[in-house]
Amino acid sequence: MAKRESIYTKDVILVMIASFCFMFSNMYCNPLINGYAQKLGASSTFAGVIAGMMSLVAMFLRPIAGNMTDRFSKYRLASIGGLLSFIGVSGYVLAPNSGLLMLFRLINGTGYVLCTVCMTTWLASLVPLSHVGEAMGMYGIMNALAMAFAPAVSINLYQVIGYRHAIIISAVSALLVAIIVQFVSDRSVPKNKPQSNQLGHIKIIQKNALPVAAMTALFAIPYFATQADIVTYVEQRHLTIAIGAYFMIYAAVLLVIRLCLRTKFDTVRFGKWLIASLIANVFYLIMLSIMQTNWEMALAAAGMAMGYGIIYSVCQSTALMLAPQGEQGLASSTFFLGIDIGMTLGPILGGLIDEHLPLKAFYPVMLIIVPVIFIIYLADRKELNSAVSRH
Repeated sequence: MAKRESIYTKDVILVMIASFCFMFSNMYCNPLINGYAQKLGASSTFAGVIAGMMSLVAMFLRPIAGNMTDRFSKYRLASIGGLLSFIGVSGYVLAPNSGLLMLFRLINGTGYVLCTVCMTTWLASLVPLSHVGEAMGMYGIMNALAMAFAPAVSINLYQVIGYRHAIIISAVSALLVAIIVQFVSDRSVPKNKPQSNQLGHIKIIQKNALPVAAMTALFAIPYFATQADIVTYVEQRHLTIAIGAYFMIYAAVLLVIRLCLRTKFDTVRFGKWLIASLIANVFYLIMLSIMQTNWEMALAAAGMAMGYGIIYSVCQSTALMLAPQGEQGLASSTFFLGIDIGMTLGPILGGLIDEHLPLKAFYPVMLIIVPVIFIIYLADRKELNSAVSRH
């Protein structure tokens, strides 16, 4: 039997490294921005607005970024996105007040939108269609590692050297994105550009990817609620556990799972992944509800990795495989729109539950996503399950 040619070319590896640096830069700042804004004079409410501004900007700019990705070189957009992120984060360091911090947050958010959409599509274009699932799985590993390590580094570092000096690391990481992509040979220029009379026409979503985006948003709600509120949740329950290790365990388990299953993303149908992920989501939400020791905390983190961590990559690759070749960028932006919605609604829902319901109801209430996700799947199961056969 002939040995399968590796999909991990120089270009693929460079795009993955650039993606890690980009995600590290953004996730690094997220735990710091609220406290830093208040230090610069913002009220608690305005600091929250500044912190949430990136995901709000992302929701409005996603369709524009998706259309641009289908019309222009991914290299050019990634370079611009990396530079905008660098300018935005550098502005955090130099901002003398919270008003300017808001402005630079908007600039950073624009770079964030461009990079998330175009780099995902760029990577998909660098591998054969039959291996998009595997590529997205490895891409997801890079993002998950950045999302786990960056907050841990920033939280510990700013306590030693202060906000401004700590944020410089995020600016350097953003600059590395713009530098690394210069060495990618395949600039991914769209082959079928739109006609001149179509340039003014902008599609908001890629319709085939819409059910995937809806399910992604629902899966993301408890994930981002946990990311925002788990430390406070543990404090309010007076638990003596090492909650700082939660997302590190999540990343480690996710790394192992994705490495073991990397070739399965291109052969196993969507429905099987979905059922497994729903079961894992129910498990980790129950574990967080009854958590008393580090063992239950570790089991919850592992369940989240098998639930949200896996379905993230499955939904991402499915959205790309269902879309026509000329709308890959739009499909990517539609998928990330689901992430943006979950990122926005998760903390909001968490705050509402915390304020109006008993603490013990915090995670059980979120189980409502399970039947809703399953209903969406049943309505589109034929199309979703056909994605792997379109290679």
